[in-house]
Amino acid sequence: MANPSPKSLRARPRQPLARIPRAITALLVFAATSAQAQQTTLPAVVISGQGSATPDVTGLGDLPWKDLPVSATVIGRRQIESSGARRLADLTQFDSSVSDAYNAPGYWDFLSIRGFTLDNKFNYRREGLPISAETSIPLDNKERVEILKGTSGLQAGVSAPGGLVNYVVKRPTEQDLREVRMEVTSRASVLGAVDLGGRFGADNRFGYRINVAHESLRPLVRDLDGERNLAAFAGDWRISRDSVLEAEVEWSHKSQASQTGFSLLGSVLPAPVDPRLNLNNQSWVKPTVFDATTGTLRFTQALGPDWKWTAQLGTQRLRTNDYTAFPFGCGAEGNYDRFCSDGTFDYYDYRSEGETRQQGAAALNLRGKLVTSGVTHDLSVGLLSSKVRDRLPPEAFNFVGTGNVNGTAIVPEDPTTFPVDLDRDQRTLELSVNDAIHWNQRLTTWLGFRHTKLDRGYTQSLTTPWAAIGYQVSPTVAAYASYGQGVESQQVPNNPAIYANPGDVLPALKSRQWEAGVKGDGEALAWQLAWFDIRRPMSNIDFCDRTFAACVGQYDGSAVHRGLEANAQWTAGALRLGGGATLLHARREGSVLEPADNGQRPPNVPNAILRANAGWKFNAVPGLELRAQMSHEGTRAVLADGSAVLPAWTRMDASLRYEQKVGGANVAWTLGVDNLTDKRYWKESPYQFGHVYLYPGAARTFRLAMTVAL
Repeated sequence: MANPSPKSLRARPRQPLARIPRAITALLVFAATSAQAQQTTLPAVVISGQGSATPDVTGLGDLPWKDLPVSATVIGRRQIESSGARRLADLTQFDSSVSDAYNAPGYWDFLSIRGFTLDNKFNYRREGLPISAETSIPLDNKERVEILKGTSGLQAGVSAPGGLVNYVVKRPTEQDLREVRMEVTSRASVLGAVDLGGRFGADNRFGYRINVAHESLRPLVRDLDGERNLAAFAGDWRISRDSVLEAEVEWSHKSQASQTGFSLLGSVLPAPVDPRLNLNNQSWVKPTVFDATTGTLRFTQALGPDWKWTAQLGTQRLRTNDYTAFPFGCGAEGNYDRFCSDGTFDYYDYRSEGETRQQGAAALNLRGKLVTSGVTHDLSVGLLSSKVRDRLPPEAFNFVGTGNVNGTAIVPEDPTTFPVDLDRDQRTLELSVNDAIHWNQRLTTWLGFRHTKLDRGYTQSLTTPWAAIGYQVSPTVAAYASYGQGVESQQVPNNPAIYANPGDVLPALKSRQWEAGVKGDGEALAWQLAWFDIRRPMSNIDFCDRTFAACVGQYDGSAVHRGLEANAQWTAGALRLGGGATLLHARREGSVLEPADNGQRPPNVPNAILRANAGWKFNAVPGLELRAQMSHEGTRAVLADGSAVLPAWTRMDASLRYEQKVGGANVAWTLGVDNLTDKRYWKESPYQFGHVYLYPGAARTFRLAMTVAL
């Protein structure tokens, strides 16, 4: 077949592997062994297991949320648990700027922020260090998930525009924690989880946090049964008043098939299908397996009342076995990006066994305060080195017959494999500097940049500046404006059959963002209003690879996303209200190869998103609370030329939570219903791997959870 493997389209250049600088590792070891002898009278460094409203992902220090000149969302562990979330895609309900971007049940997560799909290789962090999100990431041991919205050149160097996601793990608690959680959902999915924490030793120098979870996966989607397991440990050692050593590690395993997407039937948008239907239902399909081991080591040392430095190491090892009966295109009609007009499609046997991905990172950061001529500076200087080594074995992607949208076709298997050139080696060295200048109690300016030296077999040096100004309008209201850049690096594929300049490195693709906003943070009401304008250069690589047209690899116009975000949380007595709205005007501009797309909205980008939540505590029944959640997403383009459009949809969720004291234990019961009205709708329409996909919203699902904390 001339049609390439959909997953092979994620080409990664081959580069020599380089080691993380040994000096950083040696510094960590030296600091941990020598700090105990140091005697000082500085304030103690305290590490707490509780969440913080200030997101670490911003990299802007410990200022209160309302004083930060950025847009960010922090989703805490209680929100994660009460919503029944199992994966990152389940958290889109908490932010109106975040939406789905090819979120297949059973597969790894893809997110869109401000209309741009995040890059799973470069836009994700764990404990502030880069990780690969090309795996299933559990939430059971996460204290919070932080989402930064906008360009992230200051925080991440090379990354797609839209934002960053940072996972923060649960840390040791000051008081003993003994918590057991049980949850069952429709069709008998069963989760059991244990969360233990506390401190011990002289002066409580040592802390621990242990999370263990097992879930038997029995979702409503057919042929999607599986299981998952998690074991995680986090500990710390308060070596002295000014020195803390922290370590944590998690191991996770998930075995589950995935639900493949539907598509256009020729040029027709079909009615929403039964969301329980799974076209990945051939008897020879094995479950996809994700195994991951990830950990960090961090040392923090206070140098005085206003200065401290940290050193951090991180490692991630992933192994994946991927199996799919893959519906892909219609050879009978010559359309390889959609299904046939009569509801049939080409079936492929896709297998990739033994994919391995390894990532390591080391970071040094110095942060402190100084005063010059009555002006206060909050300074931060960081050095980050990271390396990536991905190895993808020979894979199968073989045509095995014709399927149909009713899921009744039976086709034979063909596991014959062939080599693929998807190995990826990469090393980066990044220097970041940021200065928050407090001119007086009301006016603050920020100046910063990140310089990245990139080695992917080719070398490239990239610098991304960032600047902002903030003004304290009142004790509870602050306004800000900012300008920042994000940068991406792209190489023309080494394919002389298509490209006249194979292997050339394109100039850095620099996204530029302007943002202005105002925030309020009172006792009962917290709110934010932000306007943004992001311009992202586009290359012609996707067009050439998709059409096999003869090309010179180069820029081909821009994607311009302008929008307005508003969100608020209000509490008054027994009533709690919250929500957000994002209005997005996203357009393609300046394309020469695809002029019909100019002025059109990109595929799978809704023009508006609304999120709302409410809670009511019944005074007559202490501990009882009724909660409701509404998500609305506007129309989406299915095709880049705007000829097919996905209708808007609205989904309602509800839950009833009851907290009580039983003996010496705190017991919480939650009865929840997702998709309360059992609405049938197309949730999203991603154009991924050169193919149009349609994913249905999940069917109505009931869940019952019990948490016991001693």
